[in-house]
Formats: sequence, structure tokens, C-alpha cells
Amino acid sequence: MEEFLEQCQQSGDAAYSALRSLLERLEDPATRTEARIFLSELQKRFSSKEDSDRCLRTYHFQIQDIYVEQYEGYQKRKKLTMMVIPSIFIPEDWSFTFYEGLNRHPDSIFKDRTVAELGCGNGWISIAIAEKWLPSKVYGLDINPRAVKISWINLYLNALDGNGQPIYDEENKTLLDRVEFYESDLLSYCRNNNIELERIVGCIPQILNPNPDAMSKMITENASEEFLHSLSNYCALQGFVEDQFGLGLIARAVEEGISVIKPLGIMIFNMGGRPGQAVCERLFERRGLQVDKLWQTKVLQAADTDISALVEIEKNSPHRFEFFMGLSGDQPICARTAWAYAKAGGRISHALSVYSCQLRQPNQVKKIFEFLRNGLDDIRNSLDLSFEEDSVADEKIPFLAHLANVLKHLSFFPFEPPAGSRRFRGLIANFMNTYHHIPLTADNVVVFPSRTVAIESALRLLSPRLAIVDEQLSRYLPKQWLTSLKNVEKTETRQNSEEVITVIEAPRQSDLMVDLIKKLRPEVVVTGLGKFESVTSSAFEHLLDTTREIGCRLFLDISDHFVLSSLPSSNGILKYLARTPLPPHATIVCGLLKNQVYKDLEVAFVISEDKEMFKALYRTVELLQGSTAIISQLYYGCLFHELLAFQLADRHPRAQRNAEKTVATKLNGVSSLTCPVLDRAEFSINESDESSLVHMDVDQSFLPITTPVKAAIFESFARQNIAESETDVTDSIRRLVKSSYGFSSDSDTEFIYAGSPAELLNNLMICCAQEGGTLCFPTGSNGNYVSAARFLKVNVVTIPTNPEVGYKLTEETLSCTLEAVKKPWIYISGPTITPTGLVYSNEEISKLLSVCAKFGAKIILDTSFSGVEYSSKGFDGWNLGATLQKLSSANPPICVCLLGGLFFKMLASGLKFGFLLMNQPSLVDALHSVGGVSKPHSTIKYTVKKLLDFGEQEMQDLLKGIAEQIEKLRSRFKSLKQTLENSGWEVLEAEAGVSIVAKPSAYLGKTIQLNDGSGNRKIKLDDTNIRDAMLTSTGLCINSASWTGIPGYCRFTIALEDKDFKRALDCITQFKSLVC
Repeated sequence: MEEFLEQCQQSGDAAYSALRSLLERLEDPATRTEARIFLSELQKRFSSKEDSDRCLRTYHFQIQDIYVEQYEGYQKRKKLTMMVIPSIFIPEDWSFTFYEGLNRHPDSIFKDRTVAELGCGNGWISIAIAEKWLPSKVYGLDINPRAVKISWINLYLNALDGNGQPIYDEENKTLLDRVEFYESDLLSYCRNNNIELERIVGCIPQILNPNPDAMSKMITENASEEFLHSLSNYCALQGFVEDQFGLGLIARAVEEGISVIKPLGIMIFNMGGRPGQAVCERLFERRGLQVDKLWQTKVLQAADTDISALVEIEKNSPHRFEFFMGLSGDQPICARTAWAYAKAGGRISHALSVYSCQLRQPNQVKKIFEFLRNGLDDIRNSLDLSFEEDSVADEKIPFLAHLANVLKHLSFFPFEPPAGSRRFRGLIANFMNTYHHIPLTADNVVVFPSRTVAIESALRLLSPRLAIVDEQLSRYLPKQWLTSLKNVEKTETRQNSEEVITVIEAPRQSDLMVDLIKKLRPEVVVTGLGKFESVTSSAFEHLLDTTREIGCRLFLDISDHFVLSSLPSSNGILKYLARTPLPPHATIVCGLLKNQVYKDLEVAFVISEDKEMFKALYRTVELLQGSTAIISQLYYGCLFHELLAFQLADRHPRAQRNAEKTVATKLNGVSSLTCPVLDRAEFSINESDESSLVHMDVDQSFLPITTPVKAAIFESFARQNIAESETDVTDSIRRLVKSSYGFSSDSDTEFIYAGSPAELLNNLMICCAQEGGTLCFPTGSNGNYVSAARFLKVNVVTIPTNPEVGYKLTEETLSCTLEAVKKPWIYISGPTITPTGLVYSNEEISKLLSVCAKFGAKIILDTSFSGVEYSSKGFDGWNLGATLQKLSSANPPICVCLLGGLFFKMLASGLKFGFLLMNQPSLVDALHSVGGVSKPHSTIKYTVKKLLDFGEQEMQDLLKGIAEQIEKLRSRFKSLKQTLENSGWEVLEAEAGVSIVAKPSAYLGKTIQLNDGSGNRKIKLDDTNIRDAMLTSTGLCINSASWTGIPGYCRFTIALEDKDFKRALDCITQFKSLVC
């Protein structure tokens, strides 16, 4: 005994060394009894409070009793015997209040549970929990290694009696069976050992150290007593927004707790009320936790805790902390006043609350935070999973979890058909089958960006002489359609009527609509039904019969009556479709807009049971919109999935249509869906679910999405209360086009945004047609754009280009064409030319602009395929400022429409965004009158602005990711060129972009044996069948010469996923071996 005390008297470090040796004896079963008896004798020697306090001062340790039950408790023992040393947290009001909060829970909360205590100090709360509630296991965790050793001593002190014998509880277990202590930075021990917890309790520091450098020291048991004790009072910056309130360590503890707690687990934390109760509660709520305040009181601020860090926070922010003067004060004072009062000798207090919290939707919230741990720390501070309404939480949290899962596991968004994601269309069909008993398949559903776009696209497809559209659906249709009246007059042939569609607006009331249909005999009717009319099917059937009788197509809008719910309301239209096939002349339109979270996020779907109509609609989508943004489909797909996932599969037999043949209705002038432009155009391959094709025929990047892009996408959906300035991309776009192309804009410049550059280009094409202009495409332009122009009835002229200059436009060829064209419009893709992959230099484009200005041509300058130049030696970008300024002062001034996108530059697949800059007011007015485009959702604009800001700030992760992918494109071009040339193709040297062109010189005139499922056939290869032959024989999709417009040259895109690119090379080699 004397030798032990003599060693302890030397210093705190010497006392700790002696206690560590004592712990080794307690851990050894052979010496455990003797060591426990020694502790009993030691406690008896300092039994009075005065002797116990003297022991702490003299021998640097103290053994004291802590009373844990004032009244009869679950166990008979009412006190615990505990040792403390100066370098660890000594039990005080802070921890006693916390234990009182734990007592507010029912006795069952810890019974048979797995529990972890954070910041266990000397272990008294962990031992008290095990003593009172009999959990299966308690892990006491502390970052202070000395605290862990003393906790083990205290465990033996209470698990064994004074004679060193085990104390058994009613389950015949001891505290040694229930409690373990480990050195751990918060929950790192549990995370590293894959321990799932059911309860997490924590009483940890909540004030920033006034000396931040002190917190950077290595934490070892040999560190100074002062430093180790400071770990009980202070915390370091944790990289959380809550750091500004001193709550960063709690925030990190909560997020680590989310990763290890079981779905129904509970976390309980002690929270000092200094930052204010609202701040404390928000810390939990914004992380998806439901909060219950168990207990609140006031405690005196520890005298050894310096609150000057809180004073500094107040100095630099509008926030004010809450302190009180003494325990009886009821008016809060700020940290600065509290600091001054304390310095003057006053005692200050603060509220202390115990919060119990549980995950609102545990599995989904866990997925979200698992995603955020993958290098996306910055997003955590903007995440907000607190909601006033449960219905909003029930919709948003599952989607964020789904989006997190998609972004985590997908390195790129795979190819989806223009008609819409196969999964999304399948979910729509399954929902209709499950809830409304309508036997649809994915091949009955076409997805559009919005209801307005769907209706306008259908009208452009059918191009009726006269259409009746109900007034609620006509407001965004082209102004010219709504002002023409000549086509109302009945004519025998269309030659006597205007080419433009005439739309007559009608009230949304079926009897009035039927009367108009009978009188005017339109070719197309687009209408919805009033709420009272949709309850039964009679109004719908009346419309069907009337339109059938006169040979008129019917598009019925059900948006207002379609409810995404597990208890959908009665709908007469859907009841009709459950028992009767949709006639071939009728189509259903439904806009999905009624969600709880993202009010302006829209997707529309169109239902047709007519194969020809389905085919025509998905082709129309591909030409006019390209496709619908996959992110929007993901959102509504998640809602459909939530309504389907809980139901047992195949519990009820799926509804089936009768195999009755429906007689094709003879329609008034438009009975056939045959469209020569659609028939001649080359579309992407609409593969089935089972097929596995390699797509080198689509304008999409399948390269890995960089982490900053994933972060921006997720943050745009996770944020709440986004300010308008955070989605205003105009200034960012203004700086982008200025820095990239030298294109200046002023207050008169109109910035127009859409879901894709293609939609904006289509509207420019329509403006060209309306003014009687001619749109001139250089030979070797985007085949989809040329086909779209013809589909929109634009007068198109092809400008010849020469192979000697890589099929670029030159001054000579452009001048020759413009001399013979009236009211010319010129389409120029640049700096990167698609699909050839060449680049216009600044000198070349300046000369072309000068030629256009000479002939008064309007110029569409398409930059949407630019930004990924990989082999363009000496190309430093465009600087069009001087040229445009000079040409703008001419008479007439030059008219340049700058078209662009973002996501080839950022190489972010799955996102769609287009912008258009225009300086001519009359053209701006004309563009706004030609019809609607799908507006980019606020989340997309937030993402765009974020990425452009990252670029301006030269964010290293983003720049590095872009540089790596540009290098990959350079390598891809070399590999593809070598493979093609080795296989007999002539390759045009490319410098930029994601596509190249090549000519199958060695194959023309040769034969190949094909088996396409209908039998073997031998064909002779030429320009018209090389694409089909390669697809059928190898599964590789490319574009033929009819798409590129360059005689003999096919298009190959190179921005593929690694495995697909390797497969593509193998397919090219395989094709060579198959050709005779």
C-alpha cells in the first residue's frame, strides 16, 4: 500500500502508471481477487470526503461513491464506486443531468440492447446503464486512452465485491459480461469492427478550443494531463456547419451513429443550450431524425471552461448564444456579456437538455449518408431532411436515397431509348395494371419532357388542317396556330388551305366540345374532362364515338385526374380502359406535376395501344427533343416504385386484352401515320430489354461522371429553400461564352434556356420557316438536326464541302451557296464540328462570319458539342469579339444566335441543358411565339451554376476529372482509328468532340451472310446497308452515310464506358472476319 501511494505521490503520470499496473493485476484471473481487495483497502483509507479530496490533491487519484438511485430502483444497489484521475472528465452536473435524462426513458429502452456510450470518461454512465437496465452489451468509448484504462478499473470495482468475488444479477451475469471499454474517436471502434448498435448515448464536448492548434496534437496516454483533460471540455473544428455553434463534434457523432445504428435504434445526447434550443434541435432534424426532448434544466458553466471561442463567433456572425446570470436568472445574455460577468466573479449558467432521437426513414437516410461519405463532405452542410409535413418527407427522403444509390453505384448513365427509360415506362405500365387493372406494357408508353411538349409534338407529327384544343391546354401552343382562321373553311383538298396548323380553342366541357367537333369536323382534338365528367366514363365514350364517326384523332388529357397514391380516386376514363382497349384513333396524355417536393419538375407520358402511333411518337421525341432528362424520370420512377414495391409479386393474375382484332379507323385526311421524313430519317436502335447492343450512334457521353458533378446533382435535390440567385445561371453563362468564344453580351442580349440545345435549335428552325427562309447545313452535319428541319417543314439546302479540307465549310463554298439562296440561315457547328471531330480555328470562323454578313444570312452558331478538344494543335479557343463588333456595325448588322449546352464540356451524362443567346429583338419575339420548350428545372439550373462556378474557381477535382477524360478521348480516337484502318476503313483525322467518321472502303461491293431471326440472307454491302449489316452481325450500332451526309462515311462515337469501347473494337474486328 505505502509503496503504491509513494509512487502515486510523485506525479499524475506516476499515479497513472501505478494504476495501469493495478489494472493488469485485475485483468489476470490469478491476481484479480487480491487486486480487488487492495482497492477496497485503498477506499477505506480515504473514506471521508475530506480524505478523498486530499487523496486527489496528494496522490493524483480519487475513489468516490456516485448515487444513481434516490428511490427504490430496478436493482437494489443505489450507488457505484468510481475512481477518477485529473487527466479525465470528473463526474459533475453535466453528466448527472444526462443520466437523469436517460432515466426518463422506460425501463425497456436498454434491456437486452447493444449500447455504445460516447465520451464515457471514467465509465460511470456505461456501468450504471448495465447495472440498472441489463443490456446485452455496453461499449464505453473515449478518445482519451487514460479514461479507458480507468473505466476498466471502475468496471472491476463494481463487478466484484470487496472480497473480490463476482456480483451476479438476476440473469446470472456480471458487469464484466455486459460492459467493455475501448479507445475510440467517437464510433470508430464500432465502425471498424462492424458492430451494429441499437442505442447510442453521448455526453461530449460542445465548445471549440480557444487554442485550435492544441487540438492537433497526437492523442496518446503519455500526453500531458492538461491536454488530455482538455478533451473533456473542448472540441476541434470538424468541418460541419454546426462548428460555428460549437456543435461540430455532436454533428459528426450523429452522422457516424447513422452508419452503425440499427433501423429502429435510438440516439440520446446531452446538449448544452448555449447555441439556443432551435439550433440544437435542427442539428438532428436536418439529418432525418425525429427529436424528443427528454429533460431540461440549468447547470452552472464549468469554471475551467473558456467560452472566449463563443465570443469570437458572435463577433463574426449575427448569432447570439444563450447564457444566464446564475441558476435563477431567466433572461438570456450573450456570450460576450456572460464572459465579462464571469471575469468579474459572477457565476453563469446555461440550459442543458437531453434529446432522444430516432431516424424518420432509417434505411433511406442510411443510404444518403453512406453516399455522402464518399468524398462528398461539402454537401453534408447543405443537406436538409427536416420537413413540416410528413407527406413531403415520405416523398423526398426515398428519392434522395434512390438518387444517392444511383450516383454511388453508376459511374455513368446508360443508354436509354428516346421513348423513355425502359424501367420508367415499365413502372408506369405496372402501376396502371396493378391499381387500375389496365393491361399495358412499356411499349404502350412514350415519355415526354412535359405535357405541353407532348401535345405540340403530336400536332407537329400529325400536321392537321384543323385541330380543336381545349383552352386550358392551348396557352403555350405556337401563336401562329392560334391566330389562323383560313383552315376553318371546309376544303376538299389541302392545296387550298394554309400549310400552317389552325387551332381552335374550346371550353373544357364535353357537350360543348362534341358540338364543336360535329360542326367543324377537325382532324385532331386535344381536350381534358371536367372533374365532374371524369367520375364516370360516359363523357369519354361520347368523345370517342364522336371522333370515330368523323374520322378524327383524339388526345385526351388526364393530368388533373391522375393521382399517384396507393388509394387512387375513382376515374371513369381508367375504368373504361380496364375493360376496353384504347381505340387506335385515341391517345391518352398525362403530365406528372403534382408532387409534394419539386413543384416545377414535370414529366409527361403518352399512352397508345396502336403500334404505329407508338412508333411515330417515339421517333418524334428523338427528332425534336432527343429524349427526356433521365433525372426527371428517376424522380417519378421512384414515386411509382414506392407504390409498387410493397405489394407481393404476382398475387393477382395480370389483366390481359382480348385477342380481338380492332378495325383501323378511317380518319379524315390523316388516316395514315406515314411520314416520309420519319421514314427516311435514321434513328437510334430501339433495343429490347434482352438485347445488349453497343451504342456508337447516340450523342451522349458514357464516360465516368466526375465526383464534383455527382455532388452538384445531389446537392441540387437535397437543398431546401434555394434562393433565386442560386439558380440564376445568366451571369455564369455570360462569362462562359465570353471566356470560351469571345462572345460579348449586353443588356439587350436575350438568354433563353431549355431542356436541351436541340429544342432551342428546333424553334430557330421554325422561325426560319415562318419568315420564308432557307436553312443551310454544311455537308457533314448532325443527321438528327437535318431530319428535324425537314420534319418541321423547313426549306433545307445542303452546302457542299470538300474532303481536301476535312469537309469543313470554306469561304468559297459558302459564298457559292449563298449567292443562290434567298433569306439564308446558316447552321455552323463549332469550334468542334460534329460529327467529323474537326475544329474551326478563330481565323476560319471569322472569315465564315464575314461571308454570312455579306449576304445578310442569319447564323446559328452551335457550340453544344465543343469544349473537349484533345488533338487540336495551336487551338486556343475562339475570340470573336473584334469580328462580331465590326460586323455588328455594318448595315444590316450581323445576326448571330449562339447555341450551347454544358454537359459535353463537363462530360456529365444524364443531364440535359441548353442555352441560346440572341441580340436581335425581332427574332427574339418570333422565337417566343413559335411554341414552348421544356424549361430546365431549378435543380438543373442549380447544378449548372454550381459546375460553372467550380470551373471559374478552377476546382482541382473538376479540372482533373475533365483533363483525365479528355486524355481518354485522345487515347480512344487513336485506338479506334488503328482498329478501323486495320479493318479496311478510311478514317478522317479528328481533333475534338466525341465522334469520328470513317469510310468502309474495303467492304463496298463485298457480301456478308446475315441471320436476323427470319432466316439467313446474303447481301452485297453498300452505303445503304452497312449499318444494318454491322448491327445484325455484331450488335454494334453506328450511323450510316445517310446520317452524316458525307458520301460513304459512317459516324462512330467514342465516349463509351470502358467495357463497351473494348466490345466495339472487337465488333469492328469481328465484322471484318465475316465479310467475304
